[in-house]
Amino acid sequence: MPQHPPKLSVIVPCFNIEAYVPETVASLVNNADDAYEFLFVEDRSTKDRTYEALLALTKRLKNSRVIRHEQNGGLATARNTGIDAAEGRYLTFLDGDDWLAPGYLSALVAHIERHDVDFVRTDHVQVFGLERQIHRAPEGRRHTPLDPRGSILPVDATTMVDYPYAWAGIYDRRLLDKGMLRFHDGLRTAEDRPWIWELHRRAESYAVASLHGVFYRRGISSSLTQIGDVRQLDFFRSFDLVLAELQGDPEVGRLRKKALRNYCVVIAHQLMDKARFERAVAGRLKQMAAEALGRMSEEELSDALVGMGEERVHELRRLRGGMKDVAA
Repeated sequence: MPQHPPKLSVIVPCFNIEAYVPETVASLVNNADDAYEFLFVEDRSTKDRTYEALLALTKRLKNSRVIRHEQNGGLATARNTGIDAAEGRYLTFLDGDDWLAPGYLSALVAHIERHDVDFVRTDHVQVFGLERQIHRAPEGRRHTPLDPRGSILPVDATTMVDYPYAWAGIYDRRLLDKGMLRFHDGLRTAEDRPWIWELHRRAESYAVASLHGVFYRRGISSSLTQIGDVRQLDFFRSFDLVLAELQGDPEVGRLRKKALRNYCVVIAHQLMDKARFERAVAGRLKQMAAEALGRMSEEELSDALVGMGEERVHELRRLRGGMKDVAA
């Protein structure tokens, strides 16, 4: 068993990913340490034998446990189950169909210990079949403690709240003691949007490390991002939560502009890709998008859309009038 408490808890939510379990587990074996624990949360897979594969393959991964949900709860709930079971001083995440480079976890722990910050964020490697592409975290200042709030703005640039991947980082347990780090239960997509906003608004310190040890699969047919069903529409709830939680922030005026722009970008993206949705879901998408845009004032909407690009602005104009003078 790991030392008590372990230094690091690795939380791995798993759902219908049997084909990827061997590579995921093997990568963790290559990162194992007596001071680390590995928590696999099997979210009641429906299409394959993910649970059985985990039980068999984790036998060679020391300090590992497989926790099985009684019913499917979605990614946010699965991560929370792992957080609740974790005993480590630090926590990190890995999706069940992704993998890590050898030695990555030790490098990650070394960075957060060196800087003594609330959390560390990293770059990652996107995987498209055989292609590999490094995807850098938007913050250019590296390997030095930073104020998380200082990486939210500007409104019209890609910033750290636009880089919400929970698995691209490591987090000190003290965030849990301050009421952070957990996800909103039941969110099936965009679960990391309210999560990353809360970290950058409320945490005291963070750093960015130039590590390229997380390999993130893109374009997998079983991935929720590739499936056009009603679960995709949870992004509306996610952004509404961001906006609601901003209401008590002393800088709500400035930060709300950034959140509204994020919201509009995602709405436009989903509308432009609506052909992948089931017909009824596509109709619901348009209805919910119109309602979300309708809750924004004309001034807020105009500010959000400036410089967004003609195609995106056109998609949003079709759902709401009064935007004829918005600059694309």
